[in-house]
Amino acid sequence: MKRFSLFLLAMVSFVLCAHADALPRAEYPRPQFVREAWQNLNGQWTYEFDFGLSGMSRGLQNSHGFGSEITVPFCPESKLSGVEYKDFIAGMWYHRIIRRPAEWAGKRVRLNFGAVDYFCAVYIDGALIGHHWGGSSSFSFDITDAVADGADHNLVVRVEDATRSSEQTTGKQAHDFASSGCMYTRVTGIWQTVWMEAVSPFGLKSAYIVPELDEKRFVVQPEFFGLQAGQTLEVIVRDGQKVVARQQQRAATPMNVILTLKNVKTWSPESPFLYDIEMNVRAQDGTVLDHVTSYAGMRKIHIEGNRLLLNNRPVYLRTVLDQGYYPTGVWTAPSDADLRRDVELGLKAGFNGARLHQKVFEERYLYWADKLGYLVSAESASWGMNMQGITAARNYLTEWKEVVVRDRNHPSIIMWTPYNETWSRSRDREAARQHDRLVSDVFYLTHDLDYRPIDDCSGGNHVVADIWSLHNYSQSGKDLAEVLRWKDGKAPQLNDYEARYSGQPYFLDEYGGIKWVVGQQFAENTWGYGEGPKTLDELYARLEELTRTIISFDYICGFCYTQLTDVEQEQNGVYNFDRTEKFDMQRIHGIFSLQPEEYNK
Repeated sequence: MKRFSLFLLAMVSFVLCAHADALPRAEYPRPQFVREAWQNLNGQWTYEFDFGLSGMSRGLQNSHGFGSEITVPFCPESKLSGVEYKDFIAGMWYHRIIRRPAEWAGKRVRLNFGAVDYFCAVYIDGALIGHHWGGSSSFSFDITDAVADGADHNLVVRVEDATRSSEQTTGKQAHDFASSGCMYTRVTGIWQTVWMEAVSPFGLKSAYIVPELDEKRFVVQPEFFGLQAGQTLEVIVRDGQKVVARQQQRAATPMNVILTLKNVKTWSPESPFLYDIEMNVRAQDGTVLDHVTSYAGMRKIHIEGNRLLLNNRPVYLRTVLDQGYYPTGVWTAPSDADLRRDVELGLKAGFNGARLHQKVFEERYLYWADKLGYLVSAESASWGMNMQGITAARNYLTEWKEVVVRDRNHPSIIMWTPYNETWSRSRDREAARQHDRLVSDVFYLTHDLDYRPIDDCSGGNHVVADIWSLHNYSQSGKDLAEVLRWKDGKAPQLNDYEARYSGQPYFLDEYGGIKWVVGQQFAENTWGYGEGPKTLDELYARLEELTRTIISFDYICGFCYTQLTDVEQEQNGVYNFDRTEKFDMQRIHGIFSLQPEEYNK
């Protein structure tokens, strides 16, 4: 009998594992805040397009299923979705059946969305659960009262995506029918994992984990769904199996849990050590109400003069522009392994980090950056919004706040970049005033939420910034040096209404972009910056000349090469769009590993 039970258990495990392998993006989507009781809702849903936004009038919120199928979490524009519809989608509806597991009795049920572009409303059995605005930020709803134990329920998600409205962020999504220039395939609707989890009504809502290297401690600032008499929070820090810090104290709002370490192991690209963290919310009698596992890196990032310091030592940023597009998934990586591979490709090319460009990357990418020791600049998908529009500003502020709060525990993130190339700033007095006010508001909001330095407007039109960035695509060392060379000891300005440079770290965070096509061009409108080289030797020589020019200026603290991979018609990547190699990677690594001698000490 015992042998049969073990056989049955093995068969059940096999079936569950097989199901997990078949489920798209089956891994837990939130690696810094993990709960055991969860249910992945990816896979086959039904859908209906709503081009006229008439679905509410037609009662689609009451649907028991639509006529077509889509694979979540891939957007309908993608091949992996099974839909691959490329034209504009003003609205669409999703449906699937959900069931609350019986073992979740007594718990609150949270319905979580990694990201939905752009506006969505969620219904269960026709009843509105909630709304969300923002195409890049994660959100959740408490659906406890809408789902009964053991019963099937109709989950319906309504999506609206006004890509050309100028009232929402779109990043590099094309505003014309076809991709062109540096604008690519659009993304509509669900594009990250959807899942349910069981949570105590007194469980953790979030936990901000701040590393304080000089004090050799982590400071944990928790937020709870609710409090009751005698409730406590226990936080345990482990180095492998060894407990190196433990603290338990009465739960309160607000509260700080301070965990001091005797022998600190720092996180850096050379040694990306991560501490495991366990958080237990306990009732007065000691019963565990909520159990969450996380991790953290002990690292410090700050500015002294015109230098960026990592763990109190100057760090030279040798980074690459990464736009996070995939041939079959658009904004969504086909698998977790693809996210890891992108970080590994950057490291293989000689970079120590990436600028995550015009897209908020999913948390699993940041997890791999944390694990592998990759420095990243986190950016919003700010293009597409009218910087002078009131509705656009309101939408942006909410979305950006949610992004920063979600991702601020990742040690790999060393700076925030709210905006990129805000060319919409004009000489019109009122328009300029609204632009400058919004950028300033976002700068100070971000500092209220987190300690990292901020590059307010990457590439120019700086208003108030901790990092001073510029973009230049000169294709010869001589021309690039002329741009970078300060005249009369003064840094060049983008224009006469940009804020004056005041001694911040100076960062060339876009250069190069050299076109090189292996095999066929992606499209007739394929392009790269400048005139492409005729031979590989000419490409290597140009690339090295540009990079050596940058590192020759002692007031520059780093560079960002455009870009990691080709993206559709923009074929200027270090790798092809499908991530295969274009070049002799040993030579490429040698070039992008270059840095000023002072940083080699």
